[in-house]
Amino acid sequence: MKTLDLEVMGEGQSLPMKFQVRRMVNAGYVGRNLDAVKAHIEELQRDGIPPPSSVPMILPVLSDNITVENCIEVVGSETSGEVEVVLLLDGKDIFVGVGSDHTDRDIERQSLVKSKQISPNILSRKVWNYKEVESRWDELLLQSWVKRDHGDEEILYQKAFLGSILSAAELLALVESKMSDWSSGRNGLVIFSGTVPTLTKDIIYGSYFRGELIDSRLNRKLTCEYDIQTLDYLKDAKTV
Repeated sequence: MKTLDLEVMGEGQSLPMKFQVRRMVNAGYVGRNLDAVKAHIEELQRDGIPPPSSVPMILPVLSDNITVENCIEVVGSETSGEVEVVLLLDGKDIFVGVGSDHTDRDIERQSLVKSKQISPNILSRKVWNYKEVESRWDELLLQSWVKRDHGDEEILYQKAFLGSILSAAELLALVESKMSDWSSGRNGLVIFSGTVPTLTKDIIYGSYFRGELIDSRLNRKLTCEYDIQTLDYLKDAKTV
């Protein structure tokens, strides 16, 4: 069972928390604006990725396939991050982080489920208590930046308020509707919310990704950032 060392950030204080990950799911195509969802699907289709079987959708992810580290290894060269809100369910408490559903786009062309297992989900080390932001959830801002190569300037990649995607309550209800044992299985569950459309025309397969969740009311933010290292150090090694 994967244990994450996190910090719960409150007003004027922080407390350490060890969170045991028992299950993890990724949501997708969660936009409230159906035109925006369609635009995201078309964005992926231009890259050869087939449309989803349902909208929105929930996918299982290996429970130990999550990290709070600032560097990940990937198998192929066509991988990319997606900034997302992350909900962590711990008994009666819910915590909020920001993360990235890093995805192998080459594998995604063949299998969406398998593409979510080959690269890790990345989570911010710092989280908030959901109760502190519940009343202004839609006002929180998600944004991300990428670098094509190490040393390049950052490119603003995504930017949207949470009011543009399913609320936390709607997301929880969606996951509950898909789980056969919600009452006993929700504790230790990590939910990646699904993402917002990119600002660029194309998916960027970068070497660096940074995602933020901003609470402008309290002038604070959560951040996850990481470098991407491709396993390309062996001569003539096949990665597919």
